[in-house]
Amino acid sequence: YGKNTIKFLRLHKEGKKDCVKEVEVCTHLRLTSAQEYLEGNNSLVIPTDTIKNIVLVLAKKNGISSLEQFAIDICNHFMTTFCQVAYVKTYVQEVPWQRLHEDGVPHIHSFICVPDGIRFCEAEQCRNGPLIVFAGIKDLKLMKTTQSGFEGFYKNEHTTLPERHDRILCGELFCKWSYGECKDFDFNCIWKKIRECILEAFAGPPDCGEYSPSYQKTVNSIQMHVLSRVSQVQVIEVVLNNTFYNIVDMKNLGLTNEKEVLVPVEAPYGSCACTLGRKKFFEA
Repeated sequence: YGKNTIKFLRLHKEGKKDCVKEVEVCTHLRLTSAQEYLEGNNSLVIPTDTIKNIVLVLAKKNGISSLEQFAIDICNHFMTTFCQVAYVKTYVQEVPWQRLHEDGVPHIHSFICVPDGIRFCEAEQCRNGPLIVFAGIKDLKLMKTTQSGFEGFYKNEHTTLPERHDRILCGELFCKWSYGECKDFDFNCIWKKIRECILEAFAGPPDCGEYSPSYQKTVNSIQMHVLSRVSQVQVIEVVLNNTFYNIVDMKNLGLTNEKEVLVPVEAPYGSCACTLGRKKFFEA
């Protein structure tokens, strides 16, 4: 049991600049006894309102140096404060506020909410067990207008999809990775590096791009690039929900449309998912 959608804005100053971190937190506990379920005995139950207040107090006292560290702080607090807590899991996601810039100069107190992916993390711990940290990015919308195709796929009497050697590749990406056992990582730096790896693998070199023969291959390329560049990542899951664009037939309008005007296919949509990890992690 626990408390969901604890939303708040943490504001602090760095010199003359205001700094903000707006987050949503979900914290769940499992107790050493199930007596509240079986007997209606609430003597060990920490009220969910108390859980909410603890999260807010920790934000006030500790600040939020990174989402991962804040989730770790929450887990540590419940484990060290309440002997009846057998397991704690905390999810934290961030509202993507970015500082405004005017003529390249950062504003001291104004921000803009930019929908370029939502950062999130999870931390979980069992009593007498290691603290495990996950992190990720979701709702990251990506598009490449060429250098993508889909050919040579299996066909039977139900196949109507034509082969394409030049199409738009567009999708909404979800990516979650595991650090394994928690260590003293620079979580902010690692998260930014992984985001850069995702964009690099999706797009390819800026002057020429890189051909994608399928959404599946793009998913795997992202995972392989992250694992090769970021040693702290042990397992990475990527889900790419596809958005297809169909070329509008303008023959009846007396026009030839060579992939200049397209309409998105909202539903149904395809989805590709894969989980990839280091061999030593799975063997352990």
